[in-house]
Amino acid sequence: MRILFIGDVVGKTGRVVILEKLPGLIRDWKLDLVIINGENAAGGFGITETIYNDLVDAGADAVTIGNHAWNQKEALVFIERAPRLIRPLNFPRHTPGRGAALIDAKNGARALVINAMGRVFMEPLNDPFSAVGKEIDACPLVEAADAIVVDFHGEASSEKQGMGYFCDGRVSLVVGTHTHVPTADHQILSGGTAYMTDAGMTGDYDSVIGMQKEEPVRRFTTGIPSGRFEPAFGPATLSGVAVETDDKTGLASRIAPVRLGGRLSQAVPEFWLN
Repeated sequence: MRILFIGDVVGKTGRVVILEKLPGLIRDWKLDLVIINGENAAGGFGITETIYNDLVDAGADAVTIGNHAWNQKEALVFIERAPRLIRPLNFPRHTPGRGAALIDAKNGARALVINAMGRVFMEPLNDPFSAVGKEIDACPLVEAADAIVVDFHGEASSEKQGMGYFCDGRVSLVVGTHTHVPTADHQILSGGTAYMTDAGMTGDYDSVIGMQKEEPVRRFTTGIPSGRFEPAFGPATLSGVAVETDDKTGLASRIAPVRLGGRLSQAVPEFWLN
């Protein structure tokens, strides 16, 4: 199975590059499963139903979110009628929506998509490791799902690495989101799980994690907030990770970073270009 995971979409510039590039990538790379983290897609904070539908129409098979899940209050309602929108699994028990979903991939396969949020330097949610473990045990790779992808939304690299090894050999991909900076540690772990600490953001990198630079710098240098954080509006880099899995095991056989457009050095999965 060919999987493309796209990191945090930030504001309009991030949405534009998705709408411009994703349909062509699905065609040219013959993608089977596309997952997008959309928690910053609405003005940098949260997601709306219109934006969710736009991402799905562009080719997303699942849209994950994170700590900004409810910044747009309409998400509390529309998430119940958005079966491909997946919020963190370890929110409290009665939180609306779902933390995992079995998704029909473009090739007819079944993929379990799990979204969980870390606790180090983050909100004090339920234990993500036990929550993810229960989902994997209930829907094991090969037996019940052709692929399993875990979006682990967290601040600490160590916690993300811990989740990678916790899931190794049991899922196809563990990929971190939230920090908006792509890491260079994409690899296949010893048990066969593809891993990347952070997929980076899909947004304007002439910014402070996707926001116009002036207000964050002012707060860092004075300690005084003087305005709202607003998304940067320059050309975006589509950032993420490409993974190919073995059809028999569901585990990863190849992994590569993806960076297209914008300011960052470009990166494409060479193994899909032939």
